[in-house]
Amino acid sequence: MSDFPTTARVVIIGGGVVGVSTLYHLAKEGWTDCVLLEKNELTAGSTWHAAGNCPNFAPNWAVMNMQRYSLEMYRTLADDVDYPMNYHVTGALRLGHTKERKQEFEQVCAQARAMGLPLEMIGIEDMKDYNPFVATHDLSGVLWDPMDGDIDPAQLTQALAKGARDLGARIERFCPATGVTQKPSGEWVVHTDKGDITCDKVVNAAGYYAARVGEWFKPYGGRDVPLTVMSHQYFLTEEILEIAAWTKENGKKTPMIRDVDSSYYLRQDKNGLNLGPYERNCKAHWTTKDDPMPHDFSFQLYPDDLERLEWYIEDAMARVPVLGTAGVGRNINGPIPYAPDGLPMIGPMPGVTNAYEAHSFTFGIVQGGGAGKVMAEWLIHGETDIDMWACDPRRYTDYADADYCESKALETYGHEYGMHFPRKNWPAGRDKKLSPNHTTLIASGAQMGAYNGWERANWFAHDGEDTTLEATETWERAGPWNAAIEREVTAATNDVAVLDMPGFSRYTLTGVGAAEWLRTQIAGALPKVGRMNLGYFTDTRGRIVTEVTIIRWADDDFWLMTAAVAQWHDFEFLRDRLTSGLTITDITKDWSTHIVSGEKSRDLLGQVGDADLSTGWLTIQDATIAGKSCKLFRINFGGELGWEVHTAFDDAATVYKAIRDAGATPFGMYALNAMRIEKGYRTWKGDLSTDYTLLEGGMERFIRFDKPQDFPGKASLLAEKQRGSKKMFCTLTFDTPAAADAPYMSPIMFGDEVVGETTSGDFGYRVNKSIALGMLRADLNVPGTKVEVAFYGARLTATVQADQPLWDPENARIKA
Repeated sequence: MSDFPTTARVVIIGGGVVGVSTLYHLAKEGWTDCVLLEKNELTAGSTWHAAGNCPNFAPNWAVMNMQRYSLEMYRTLADDVDYPMNYHVTGALRLGHTKERKQEFEQVCAQARAMGLPLEMIGIEDMKDYNPFVATHDLSGVLWDPMDGDIDPAQLTQALAKGARDLGARIERFCPATGVTQKPSGEWVVHTDKGDITCDKVVNAAGYYAARVGEWFKPYGGRDVPLTVMSHQYFLTEEILEIAAWTKENGKKTPMIRDVDSSYYLRQDKNGLNLGPYERNCKAHWTTKDDPMPHDFSFQLYPDDLERLEWYIEDAMARVPVLGTAGVGRNINGPIPYAPDGLPMIGPMPGVTNAYEAHSFTFGIVQGGGAGKVMAEWLIHGETDIDMWACDPRRYTDYADADYCESKALETYGHEYGMHFPRKNWPAGRDKKLSPNHTTLIASGAQMGAYNGWERANWFAHDGEDTTLEATETWERAGPWNAAIEREVTAATNDVAVLDMPGFSRYTLTGVGAAEWLRTQIAGALPKVGRMNLGYFTDTRGRIVTEVTIIRWADDDFWLMTAAVAQWHDFEFLRDRLTSGLTITDITKDWSTHIVSGEKSRDLLGQVGDADLSTGWLTIQDATIAGKSCKLFRINFGGELGWEVHTAFDDAATVYKAIRDAGATPFGMYALNAMRIEKGYRTWKGDLSTDYTLLEGGMERFIRFDKPQDFPGKASLLAEKQRGSKKMFCTLTFDTPAAADAPYMSPIMFGDEVVGETTSGDFGYRVNKSIALGMLRADLNVPGTKVEVAFYGARLTATVQADQPLWDPENARIKA
């Protein structure tokens, strides 16, 4: 035991493909003083029984980038580390049965081309040229990915392990971690039966045991890890003579088939087939007292449960008839971890300093390479090359309790290939955080959506308007909400309307020197006492980390307000950078907000309260409405005359009722989004993200290069200003609006060249145009330039607009 390591820069708990990939990438970056602990043999857990499928396809931009990196890496890994692997690049056919599915395929193909991936749509009959065993009935479209395939999970993990060891990193097998202790210095002591290891940082990469490992961190600020263990089955057939003959004749395996509307994959395994459904009647494990999680399930499986798969087996036999000619050789029924949305957890551990998470991978083999790279970036640099918010553990806050996690995991697994339509709000795990006005909103016809667990009205239905879930299953703008959004925008513009908006993330910042600290953190200036403004926090490269509304009550007394979903992310970002003597406190739950908007908003507020409504834009004040104390901010994200009314949470119902009784029309989040895009107002993790610098984001007016204080990224932004930005924020309007609005990350084309991407899109009812915000190559970002945007299978001509709001460019209405 004398050679057992007692110190390390990083200790990784868990020896599946993701943990080992993280170690490998750390070592490649020169961080060789790192240790991985595995309680059994490498691959124990989910890795060893994984099917090993390797698609590029993902509807999520960040995840697709991660998978793209993995597959590029895997194609050379065997030579890079001198370890043989079975990696078959067979290509894959993805089958769609509906118009909407074909549109999804077309959208992902367009995004893939922007990444340099050769995904393409092919003719339905043409797919027999790729796989002669597939039937063509009941299909609307077929996507072909020539770079798809499968890899041996154990060989992949061992190859990464060899690479890490060769570079000097340590792997301790059969060495379970038993707990952790954090020192006052912030260092960690990781306890094992073989001894303790003191380290700077620790990573929970424990796969489906990540929740149990997460318990160790709760005394240091941790939370219950939002993870559910699901049972996933796939079976391998005996040899199929026709498959064997085709393989021998062609010298390769048949391409994989994914029949996503029937919810299964089917691929060749040796000379048989591997069928893996994601069944609606799925099952979670280890969630009840009578089904406890065992201490060790390393190389074990659940009992076979093929009855759950009967419909999928029959459907697959109709799609590939040779499947029905062979018996089942082996069934695999193993545990896989699911986060509520099915995306992995990669990044800082919420609430805990110097601790990180890399777990809950439902497709860990294809994502393992990219996940290791991302995790190494977090550990070494504290920031990632591409924005990875979609996988950030802080995206789930305190609403993600056990009931939520299990219900969402069952929903997500059962709809693994489900389409995420822009107006569809999935029903599981709802009503976790309710406004005091929730009952009133429902009675008014509110159709709700969840924002960081808070229920908010998206739109208000009138009698006879279709509110079924099925009505939302479209990519197109037309739907029962369309008329509602237009009438709500009209009310919030020409009359007066009110939006009940609980869950704004807000923090108090106090202490001597708070103002000076803020000046060293934001790129711009602070508001004067009694006023508010926007502050932008950037990383070391000048990229946009977050946007904060700064409300200044006194010299060193502030409120900082951010997006609902940013609650834990922004709080920890700010907390971790505080200097001695300053205090930041999360008061999100203590307050609620109403947005009062429209030409007649001043008249209405004058009827119900005592505020001074003559004060100018961006002023703040204390006032009373309906006998309740409140704070009024002269600001409106919809770009009209209006105020944000902030009340104590328990007073929100009284104040809202007074505003409604005085004649305000209720409006929802969909109308607010349609209004903000006409003003060119950005949203966090859409238009504002670490994929773009503050200059690229068109935010130079929020930068004070001449202020004496330094701030993170200042040098990088100065250098960028001197050399010029390669791409810039743009506003596009479509010459002829399509049936849908441009979704996030739709490629912008100039001829056959990808020259940018959209970051958000919606219809502007005040200007009567479909609008997209995005990033465009700087030389093309000239008003009047014609470009095309590719989405849902079409390429539509759009015109670059001037760098000003489309609606009320002089801001006369909001300042009235």
